[in-house]
Amino acid sequence: MLFVGIAIYNKVSILSEQNAIINTRQIIDQVNTNLDYYMRSMIEISDYLDNIIYYDNDIQNDKLREQMNVIVSSRKDIVTLAIFSDNGDLILSVPSNKIKSSANIKQQDWFTTPLREMGNLYFSSPHVQNIFEGQHKWVVSLSRKVIINRNGKRIPGVLLVDMNFSVIDQICTKVAFGKKGYIYIIDSKGNIVYHPQLPLINVGLKRENIKEVQEHVFGKFFDKVNGERRLITIETVNFCRWRIVGIAYMDEISTIKKDMSLYILWVLLIGILFFISISAFISAKISRPIKQLEKSMMLVEKGQFDVNIDVKGEAEVAQLSRTFNIMVSRIKQLMNQIVEEQESKRISELNALQAQINPHFLYNTLDSVVWMAENGKSDDVISMVTALARLFRISISKGKNIISVSEEIEHARNYLVIQSIRYRNKFEYEFDVQEEALKYKTLKLVLQPIIENAIYHGIEYMVDKGKIKISVSVTNGKLLFEVRDNGVGIEEEVLNNLLSYESSKKKGSGVGVKNVHERIRLYFGKEYGLKIESELDVGTNVQIWLPLIEEEKLEAKQNEIQR
Repeated sequence: MLFVGIAIYNKVSILSEQNAIINTRQIIDQVNTNLDYYMRSMIEISDYLDNIIYYDNDIQNDKLREQMNVIVSSRKDIVTLAIFSDNGDLILSVPSNKIKSSANIKQQDWFTTPLREMGNLYFSSPHVQNIFEGQHKWVVSLSRKVIINRNGKRIPGVLLVDMNFSVIDQICTKVAFGKKGYIYIIDSKGNIVYHPQLPLINVGLKRENIKEVQEHVFGKFFDKVNGERRLITIETVNFCRWRIVGIAYMDEISTIKKDMSLYILWVLLIGILFFISISAFISAKISRPIKQLEKSMMLVEKGQFDVNIDVKGEAEVAQLSRTFNIMVSRIKQLMNQIVEEQESKRISELNALQAQINPHFLYNTLDSVVWMAENGKSDDVISMVTALARLFRISISKGKNIISVSEEIEHARNYLVIQSIRYRNKFEYEFDVQEEALKYKTLKLVLQPIIENAIYHGIEYMVDKGKIKISVSVTNGKLLFEVRDNGVGIEEEVLNNLLSYESSKKKGSGVGVKNVHERIRLYFGKEYGLKIESELDVGTNVQIWLPLIEEEKLEAKQNEIQR
C-alpha cells in the first residue's frame, strides 16, 4: 500500500503539471481561434471591397460608397473604411471625414507597406487614428494594395480598414491562469499589442521576456522572474503573425500538488489499516469452504452442467453455492431458448428491415400533389396519386415478402413516375426486361431503394440531365437486377464501406442500400446481395443478385421460414 501511495502521488504530481500545461494550451488555442476568426472576417470584408473596387469603372460613385456605408453601419467594430491613391490622396472614406492638414499619409506604415508588393496584407499595432479630423479612437489598422479605375486609368491605391481595438481587448481581458497568470500579445516586430498590465510596462515597472518569445513561433518554455518559475506558452495568429503568450505560475500548480499529497497520505493510512483488518478476518473465515467450492465448480467448468453444488460453510459461501446452482440451471434454459429465438429473430429482422418507410417521401409526394392541384394541373395530380396508390399496394402486397418480378418492376416504375413529376426534366429512365426473367419471383422492395439512392445522391446534384436504366435478366443461373445511372458517382472510401457501415445521415426511403443487401442475405444466404461499381463524374452501377425462384420453390421457402 505504501508503494501504491507513493506511485499515486508521483503520478498525480506529473498529471497535475501536465494538465496545467494542457489547460494553458487549450485556453491559448481558444484565444487564437477567436482572434483568427475576427481577423479572417476583416480580411473577407477587405476582399469584398477589393473585388468591387477592381471591377468598378469609376472609383468615385455612389454604389461603392453605399456598400461601404452598409458595412460600417452593420459592423460597429469598424471605425473607418477609406481608399487612398498611391500619392496619398483620400479618394473615398466612410464616415466622410477630412484628412488633417498636418497628416502625412505617405509616411504611415499602413500606407507604405502594402504598396511594396501586390496582395500583401498589413496589420498595424494598436494606435490612435489621428489622420482624420474629429477621430481619436484606439484602433488596429488593416491595409492592402488595390487597383483603382480613376478617370479611365488603372492606378494603384490603398484600402484602409480601421478596427476598434476594444474588440481585441474584450477577447483577451477575461483570460487568466490561476490568480496570477495572464496572456499578452506581441506583433511580428516584438511590439506589445495587448497586455493586461500595459501601464506598468510603459513606465518600466514590469518587463516581459520578449526576445526569447520571438524565437518561438509555437510551443512552450519555462523561465524565472523574481525567483518565481513560470510556464510560457506561445501560439501564433494566422494572417497578422501576432504571438499570443500565456503566462502561468508554477507555484500555483505546486499548491494543488501539496493539497493532493496530504489527501493521499490520509487515504493511504486509513486504507492500510482497513486492508489489514479485513484481510485477516476474511481469510480465516472463508478460505477453507472456498477451496471445497472451487473443486465442485471445476466440474462445471469442464461442461458438466448436471452438477449440483452442495458446499457447507459460512452464509456467504452457502449463498454463493445456491446462486451458482441457479446460474447453471438458467444457462441450460437459455441455451435451449437461444436456439428457438434465433429463427424468430431471423424472421423478425426480415420484416423489420422491409417495413421501414420514410415519412419524408410520402410527405413530399403529397405536398407536390397539393401544389399541382392548387395550380390546376389535374392530369399530373391523377398520374401522381395513381402511381402512389399502386406503389403502396405493391409495398403492402397482402403481407407477402416474395412477389413476382413484374410486380417489382411495376413498383419501381410507379416510383419513377412520382419522382419524374417532382423532378421535371431532371432525369429520364428506361427499363430493359428480359422476357425469361418475368416468370420468376423476387424479394419485394429491392429496386426502389436503389433507384432512390441514384436520384438523391447521384442525379440531384448534376447540372446536366440524368439518366437511369433498369435492367432485369437471368445471368449465370441467377436473377440479376441492374440499376445504372450517369450521376456524380461515389467516392472510393464511401464505396468501400457502403455495405459495411450505416451512413450517419440517410436520405431516402429509409430502407437504403445496406438495408436491401442485408434483407437479401438474411433471406437467401451470403452468396446473394448487392455489388456496386462507381466512378466519380461517370456514374454508378448497382447489381442485385437473387436466386431463381419459381412458384414451387417459393412455397417450400416460405414453409421453411415459418418453421
